[in-house]
Amino acid sequence: MAPDHITLIGLAAGMLTTAAFIPQVIRTWRTRSTKDISLGMFVAFCAGIALWTVYGFLISSVPVIVTNCITFILASIILVLKIRHK
Repeated sequence: MAPDHITLIGLAAGMLTTAAFIPQVIRTWRTRSTKDISLGMFVAFCAGIALWTVYGFLISSVPVIVTNCITFILASIILVLKIRHK
């Protein structure tokens, strides 16, 4: 498979998994309710996503960098709302 096709598959996979957070961010933002969201899980998840982003830079992988940066932002919004509305 050509490198461009591999990059496109990586971008598509990353965009789909990143987009999965958008409904939760919208719902959490609108309702201001985070009672069913685990603080520990989101702290660990955000840390993991941050490390994936660093890894992406280390291996110079655009799909890993871009999608994890966006996922980190979305997950961080939920985490901040969870901490504020505890």
